[in-house]
Amino acid sequence: MSEMKSALLTKCFALIACLAASITLVSAQEDELAVGTIKTVVIDAGHGGKDPGCHGAYSNEKDVCLSMALKLGATIQEKYPDIKVVYTRDKDVFVELDERAKIANRNNADLFICIHANAASPSAYGTETYVLGLHRTEAQQRVAERENSIIYLEDDGGEKYKNFDLSPDAIIARQIQLSVFLDQSIDFADKLQREFKGIGRYDRGVKQAGFLVLYKTTMPSVLIETGFLTNPKEEKFLNDSLTQSQMAASMFNAFKKYKNQLEGIDDQVEDVVIEIPEEQEPKVEDPKDKVVFRVQIETSSKQVDLTDSKFKGHTIHEYKQDGLYKYTVGMFVNDYKSANDYKKKMREEGFEYAFVVGFVNGERINLQKAINLAEK
Repeated sequence: MSEMKSALLTKCFALIACLAASITLVSAQEDELAVGTIKTVVIDAGHGGKDPGCHGAYSNEKDVCLSMALKLGATIQEKYPDIKVVYTRDKDVFVELDERAKIANRNNADLFICIHANAASPSAYGTETYVLGLHRTEAQQRVAERENSIIYLEDDGGEKYKNFDLSPDAIIARQIQLSVFLDQSIDFADKLQREFKGIGRYDRGVKQAGFLVLYKTTMPSVLIETGFLTNPKEEKFLNDSLTQSQMAASMFNAFKKYKNQLEGIDDQVEDVVIEIPEEQEPKVEDPKDKVVFRVQIETSSKQVDLTDSKFKGHTIHEYKQDGLYKYTVGMFVNDYKSANDYKKKMREEGFEYAFVVGFVNGERINLQKAINLAEK
């Protein structure tokens, strides 16, 4: 027998063995699903603590994710008091990747919702939802690799995952093992994308990739990429409290429809609708008592329209000092290094006199003082 045939048979036997071993699990899943009630939901705000996730000009993934996660959880608890809502984190702390899945498994969760934000070129935009599976494009692979890279920030530097198998064969085997839950994950993901599209978000679709956190959960599980922090307009959208509430409401409405379909009922709970006035631009406020670094690119004796072509499409913050109007870009909380890096980028774009300035509670302060305060 050739080595190729032998290897192929070995793979087949491995898949068959995995399928046989999972018969009891799948049967148990089907029995549980027949009951069709959702008792516990685990909401996972991506990243946290020493892991900021991806970032835009002034915000970090960990912060926008936590805000939307808490808003979603609060809405579920308000509308369905009997459903237990568990957060993998409810504050800015670091939680190891496998611990997130363990929290869901320990609590016998009926649904796992993982909330993230994306990063790519400044032109990328829209919302996409992932389930466990094989990536079909390099872009999907990059998303999974970026979200999985959190393991290198763990205490053991990711050592516990050293022999972890995310090969195509292993993922296929896992899909077979959790086939009932995978179908439900796809169904819920589809409902999420429909709701996001309903509030005007660009629909990037339901996708599959090898996310460690989805691999280790044993219930219907999705990972939502809510938008691109690297796109200035999307960053503004994801940082505004009102539009965060709109995203969380969309997640809730998808959850409600998924729950009703699973349980075969119509519970008469109305969709949550967050109205955004057309004339209202999302506003990003400086965090209280924190040092905010910005990059100043323009000074004028007369007020300049924030959409003026001289600003080259950047989101502009205006302040007035000593009778002059001053214009800045970016917002870096307690992060002088990133602000300084952004200054270099602005100079490369043609703003040759760009420099870093520091603020506390909206008031500009001496830069060295700002750096010292940030370091504390």
